[in-house]
Amino acid sequence: MAGEAGRPERMLAAALEKEEQGRNFYREAAEKCSVAPGKELFSTLVIEEEIHIKRIRQISESLQAGNPWTEDWKALKGTNENLRNLMQDRIRLLGPEARAAKGDLDVVEIGIQMEQGSILFYEDELKKASDPLEIEFIKKMIAEEHTHFASLEDLKLFLTDPKSWYIEKEKPSLDGA
Repeated sequence: MAGEAGRPERMLAAALEKEEQGRNFYREAAEKCSVAPGKELFSTLVIEEEIHIKRIRQISESLQAGNPWTEDWKALKGTNENLRNLMQDRIRLLGPEARAAKGDLDVVEIGIQMEQGSILFYEDELKKASDPLEIEFIKKMIAEEHTHFASLEDLKLFLTDPKSWYIEKEKPSLDGA
């Protein structure tokens, strides 16, 4: 396939840069955030991004050594496969009257934009991939980035309108009203 030589390595180099930027951003966000679920989410995202970085480096080193794609990266699992439910549980503990600083929402918005960018990046790379293991890797990265995005969206709703978050997530019954 013309133009294929070196494409996976270039993709991985770009992915590594994105993941490192994400990790550094979330590290700062965890320090600055004023609400506990935000601090916890950002701290968890630091760990998640570090796992992504380790996967990418592992694959890159293997490819640079002349090896084909392998499944070795699968051993590096995320810290919480159900991050979104974990965050919703943490938010519920605060109650619908919780308030956050304006800066918290700004940081969440930036995180959302970063995750959207990562999803688009990996989706674009998926179209170019041909190796079945590369395709599987990219699909896994997309799924994990979607989880990060959804968790940040939940936090955004909670920070902007806690009562609406509780109504949406708790789905209270209006029977007898």
